[in-house]
Amino acid sequence: MIKLLLLLLSGAKFGKLLLSGGTMLLSVVAYTWIYGWRYAVGFVGLIFVHEMGHFMAARYKGLQVGLPTFIPFVGAWVDLKDLPHDAQTEAFIGLAGPLVGTVGATLCYFMARSYQADWLLAVSYAGFFLNLFNLIPLSPFDGGRITAVLSPRIWLLGVPVLIGLFIIMPSPMLLLIALLAAPQVMKAWKYRSDSDEAQTYYAVPAAVKWEYATYYLALAAFLAVMTHDVHQMLISARVTGAGAV
Repeated sequence: MIKLLLLLLSGAKFGKLLLSGGTMLLSVVAYTWIYGWRYAVGFVGLIFVHEMGHFMAARYKGLQVGLPTFIPFVGAWVDLKDLPHDAQTEAFIGLAGPLVGTVGATLCYFMARSYQADWLLAVSYAGFFLNLFNLIPLSPFDGGRITAVLSPRIWLLGVPVLIGLFIIMPSPMLLLIALLAAPQVMKAWKYRSDSDEAQTYYAVPAAVKWEYATYYLALAAFLAVMTHDVHQMLISARVTGAGAV
């Protein structure tokens, strides 16, 4: 009986691994059709690195978390089976994804410059942009999870950012994100500093708030600069390539 139970548990773990690996492979195949296999592998690899940042942070905090699940052209997520106990833990897990993802994108950038590989430069740009996009201060973005340690009211600042992005580049995905964010916007609107939730879940020392505010602003600034600069490099490389033809 014990052997059978262990076999079933190992099968469940294998099934979770198969689901994560299978959806990751599916994403690679989907992106390959449009962008080619090298970019697809690099891009999905950076998404995996980002999600593993969340995964490792959650495990470090003692929370049960599942491996990443991918959906082509949507992204990926890790399933937190245990919810964070306080806003500081949520911010720690939220920050880990874009932080580790930025490290991955930066490594791609330096490799691209070393080997003069434009496709790898494009991968690094995608990594910088996606991690910057994820820092929008609005839940369910990582930026919303990080800035909630300051106050959920900061999520209201993310609303005009999301609207501005939709005006610049209309996308059904942004509409879906807005739909998912709507309950959080209402929560931010109704948030009261004297509520039970504010006195428990969001009760974070001022020093911790300043610490995470510094991390957030520094990371956002670095990503904004790198996204802009790498984009200009790609434009220049495209013009140079066209001129050579």
